[in-house]
Amino acid sequence: MTEEIIIAGFGGQGVLSLGQILCYGGVMEDKEVSWMPSYGPEMRGGTANCIAIISDTKISSPILTKFDTVIALNQPSLDKFEHAVKPGGLLIYEASTIMKPPVRTDIDIVPIEAANEAAKLSNTKVMNMIILGALLKKKPVITFESALEGLKKVLPERYHHLIPLNKQAIEKGMELVGRLGMTV
Repeated sequence: MTEEIIIAGFGGQGVLSLGQILCYGGVMEDKEVSWMPSYGPEMRGGTANCIAIISDTKISSPILTKFDTVIALNQPSLDKFEHAVKPGGLLIYEASTIMKPPVRTDIDIVPIEAANEAAKLSNTKVMNMIILGALLKKKPVITFESALEGLKKVLPERYHHLIPLNKQAIEKGMELVGRLGMTV
């Protein structure tokens, strides 16, 4: 199994940390991983994306142009990377802020209103964890437990009191996919 994922959005949406969590989770499962960030000079609001590869075998190159899964957290990212999903691949997008939804018919498309759901949890910063839950439900590239272990590695210790909220957000993302009848 090799899963090649690109996560894209604005800086401040947790794009890079989502990729890190996936990769740390892969390490917990003795998988080969690669994490390659790309971001503009702005601290928040600039473009950001990262490529995360999780594999049972050696990874030949972290540089890719086509992906098994694309996660788009804003309209510019969806516009840029929709074409980069391999036929038969998966596109998860943040549906509460994207006004022009994807149009491809040869891929699996999962709209998740993660921003709205994060607001209901009273912390908009867990939007990326809702998206992670959706991914883990559709494609369990790592286990839920490994994702939590990855979260503990990525989240600074001073924020570990937020781990229960992040866990709840991951579970919410999994529930949303199940509610849409989009089980694996």
